[in-house]
Amino acid sequence: MDTWEDDRTDQRTCLICGDRATGLHYGIISCEGCKGFFKRSICNKRVYRCSRDKNCVMSRKQRNRCQYCRLLKCLQMGMNRKAIREDGMPGGRNKSIGPVQISEEEIERIMSGQEFEEEANNSWSNNGDSDHSSPGNGISEGNQPSPVSTPSSSRSMELNGYTALRDQFIGTPVTAHYQYLPHLFNYAAHSGLLPPQPRNLDPQSHTLVSQLVGAEDLEPLGTPMLIEDGYKVTQAELFALLCRLADELLFRQIGWIKKLPFFCELSIKDYTCLLSSTWQELILLSSLTVYDRQIFGDLADVTSKYAPSDDELQRFSEEGMEVMERLIYLFRKFQQLKVSNEEYVCMKAINFLNQDIGGLTNVSQLEQLNKRYWYVCQDYTEFKYPHQTNRFPELMMCLPEIRYIAGKLVNIPLEQLPLLFKAVLHSCKASASKE
Repeated sequence: MDTWEDDRTDQRTCLICGDRATGLHYGIISCEGCKGFFKRSICNKRVYRCSRDKNCVMSRKQRNRCQYCRLLKCLQMGMNRKAIREDGMPGGRNKSIGPVQISEEEIERIMSGQEFEEEANNSWSNNGDSDHSSPGNGISEGNQPSPVSTPSSSRSMELNGYTALRDQFIGTPVTAHYQYLPHLFNYAAHSGLLPPQPRNLDPQSHTLVSQLVGAEDLEPLGTPMLIEDGYKVTQAELFALLCRLADELLFRQIGWIKKLPFFCELSIKDYTCLLSSTWQELILLSSLTVYDRQIFGDLADVTSKYAPSDDELQRFSEEGMEVMERLIYLFRKFQQLKVSNEEYVCMKAINFLNQDIGGLTNVSQLEQLNKRYWYVCQDYTEFKYPHQTNRFPELMMCLPEIRYIAGKLVNIPLEQLPLLFKAVLHSCKASASKE
């Protein structure tokens, strides 16, 4: 790690107890004490008990008073169990881009010991020795949240999704708490950090952020998305428009990579591999942030002119329903955060520099670059929004969700994409108009 990055770390506070952080441990900024506690708890499959109300205050002086609440906060803040080496030795593995999100139900299974009991019976433990099996962390390969039962799969769906989609089209709000992203909405409830102290932005952070902004094409999209009143859009026409829009967004990502300040440091094989593995995520991230007005405005107007047939509604898949619901809630989260251009370009760089992708030639180089922009993003966010102490982890928590959604989108049948976009954009536009 660069000396500059060491200096930046010295000014960080542990997201668990507020003590001085020593670096990025198991996916989040934390101190040596909480790092070691989390590792021991997971490796030894510890099950703790809280003698109070499971909401004990975590601070440097009080963190040892309740092991239950300390481990609970480690999980809630996104510590990555899969980053712990199987042999318990120093040095992480399967490094994450940041915090991982797991459902409240999975957290409860871990805290109660049920998760460890299930792991002991799993056939994938190393050489059949369950004592050395790697604890699961709620993410699958590529740092994507593991699939869990969806709201749509746990309810009766008339005509294979027709009722649910009809409700979306008439603007019925989703009232149930969204189980996939519990921590995106309630980080503040678990914050034990000290009040923010005014400080300046590191000059190098300012330079690196400016370079990333300079590499980004923030001009409005050129794909025509205007339509005459009264015109009825066919499924084929909407699909063609979506393809053309995706082409323009992909072209912009290719141009962006060539302007990155570290582009010349990457091998041709590595940046090609990174682009081929992340382009869907980059497009999705840009659509939800810098191009959101056109996507959820102009494109939404076009999709409103498309009337799906009953057959299309009936054939809409469970996977399509899950993607639709996840996209709607992610849109609402981004609207709540009001992500700045500077934060967007940092998030984009962090997501792109994914050292867990297979086939890379220089993993350590990508890890260092990823860590550099991680610190830069945190520095900028804490400087710009000093009173939003949980803003940075909330931004980082969105990245694995974007990866998961992008991975799921690939499996959606092409003929279902027009209906999927119509449902998502309709619901998101209706939600935004009520705010």
